[in-house]
Amino acid sequence: MLVIIAGTIDFADPDARDSAIAASCDLQASTRDTEAGCLAYVFAADPVVPTRVHVYELWESEVCLAAHFEHPNYLCMRQILRQFPRAGSSVTMKYRCDLSEPVYDHQGRPRADFATAG
Repeated sequence: MLVIIAGTIDFADPDARDSAIAASCDLQASTRDTEAGCLAYVFAADPVVPTRVHVYELWESEVCLAAHFEHPNYLCMRQILRQFPRAGSSVTMKYRCDLSEPVYDHQGRPRADFATAG
């Protein structure tokens, strides 16, 4: 079952946000490239809120996510993010996914429902 991590981190100012993203790029790439079961790992600047970072991760399983939490990449990322002042607390949640389908059907129409859900 896929696991999604999604949330936001609000930094004290735009410079802190941009510096945190720049400082974490190598770790983001390493996590994607070297950790088993990592399908996506992104800390990206919000284009509207100048102090916000969006966190998005996609893992093949809870086992893969648990391994990530023990991996040096995760521990280093936490250290990097702590170096930059934040405004308030972050909101990051994990979700289990039991079904996935394309957003668009074979005719190119967006679908909110799950056609294969029984």
